[in-house]
Amino acid sequence: MKKGLRRSLVLVTTILLLSACGGNTSKKADGSQNGDRDSKKSARVLNLMEASEIGSMDTIFTQDEPSVNAQSNVFEGLYQLDGDDNVIPAVAKEMPEISEDGKTYTIKLREDAKWSNGDPVTANDFVFAWKKMADPKNQANYFFLMDGTIFNGTEIVNEEKSADELGVKALDDYTLEIQMEKPVTYFTSLLAFSPFFPQNEKFVTEKGKDYGTSSENIVSNGPFLMENWDQSSMSWDLVQNPDYYDADKVKSEKIHFEVLKETNTVFNLYESGELDVAILTGDFAKQNKENPDYEAIQRSKVYSLRMNQKRNDQPSIFANENVRKAVAFALDKKSLVENILADGSEDIYGYIPRNFVSNPETGEDFRKEAGELVKTDEKLANEYLEKAKKELNGDITIELLSKDGDGDKKVAEFIQGQLEKTLPGLKINVKTVPLNNSIELMKKGDYELSISMWGPDYQDPMSFLENSVSTKNKTSYHSEKFDQLIDDASNKYANEPEKRWETLIEAEKVLVEEDAALIPLYQQARGQLVRPGVEGIEYHNFGATSTYKYAYISE
Repeated sequence: MKKGLRRSLVLVTTILLLSACGGNTSKKADGSQNGDRDSKKSARVLNLMEASEIGSMDTIFTQDEPSVNAQSNVFEGLYQLDGDDNVIPAVAKEMPEISEDGKTYTIKLREDAKWSNGDPVTANDFVFAWKKMADPKNQANYFFLMDGTIFNGTEIVNEEKSADELGVKALDDYTLEIQMEKPVTYFTSLLAFSPFFPQNEKFVTEKGKDYGTSSENIVSNGPFLMENWDQSSMSWDLVQNPDYYDADKVKSEKIHFEVLKETNTVFNLYESGELDVAILTGDFAKQNKENPDYEAIQRSKVYSLRMNQKRNDQPSIFANENVRKAVAFALDKKSLVENILADGSEDIYGYIPRNFVSNPETGEDFRKEAGELVKTDEKLANEYLEKAKKELNGDITIELLSKDGDGDKKVAEFIQGQLEKTLPGLKINVKTVPLNNSIELMKKGDYELSISMWGPDYQDPMSFLENSVSTKNKTSYHSEKFDQLIDDASNKYANEPEKRWETLIEAEKVLVEEDAALIPLYQQARGQLVRPGVEGIEYHNFGATSTYKYAYISE
């Protein structure tokens, strides 16, 4: 993050947050709502899976899906999402009291929330965690969320002020006051996202760099405790937290997780009764479409190809615009989703997903109104490739970074084969690494082409677009035009919903079509087999993917 970082987080009108999509429980769920759960416990262990390891349980140092999922079940913030993705109180006693100018939030905390070491959860735990996240020296993955939101956040992330000057303070043990840079109407929903969870200062300080690296180095305040986990673990357990204030609503005494990267292993474990929810892709998803246990859950997560324009401080192959456009127009996304994924995922020709957010005046879906950008065109792709060859004096070789999961490897192999076939003279070398290595390489910018997934943190197009501004992206993409459009949407048109909407549509077009700075691939669906008797897993369209407070399997 450099000096002079633009304020990019945005004032969003509440109307804009209305969307056609919402969270949901599994089709196997009993349909009861949070307030109607009975207190009967299930002693039967619920066996679930993740497709990759947990990177960290320190809420400010991770952005991979398994980590955010685990954090959102082991810790709890001021607010949480219910089964319909509505924001409801958690550690907060009630929704915030917001001043008339929208710049002061006063939040009362419940007094029965405890850490698993017996300490009370206090307002100071939030102050400590947020200042830790804001401080640039900590290199927190989400410290950009402080820019343009909490007072002094912009100056802090630009290293112009100390993190101690962040506009948040504890008025007393159970009253938190937040001063905002400007009104940000989605801010309450952001407080349900794991980077805004509290941390126990005494415990975190005592553990130092070991905090969040193993179950022994965690203190919990959520529905579950974590057992049998460290950063190399391929399995772990969530067990009911007896000190959780709402423990009588937690339905499972124990949930066991296995990291499973091979789809045939996933299917076999489900068939043998050792796995209760099995995530399927490819042939296994195709073959089970008619299975009564099968369901496909639509998501707001978008997979894309990230093209790094500078590697080791030198221009990469993707600094050439014609290379980027050749790859963008060559990809057959429909074949990818139909023949490789086959799990209900849909090809997409823009970065904002379908059914995520609607026009504030007309109700039109963003994706429908913005249209399809960079549709597959083999002839045009080869024209761009020929231009690139002349500029680069020869054939082109690209390294494609992929995670080592079964589905990830198959997608990478498809992209490799399809691009080499469509673009003669182009060579793709696939580099396969574990999740944590992939994250580290992308953070350092030590890659050329990478398969990346982004899930929204809040329900607004900016959750996808703002990370591509020049000062924030990890691809060395720089566009004054794109940056200005994002700045205009955040500030100039903050109180003009329709003009802001049009500006965001234009910004996406610059990013995806004019500059081909990234290549959207598909909007993910989760195809899975769910064992009869599994109830209450809640799936969300922003923030954490899944929460398990009410999940159980009947005996």
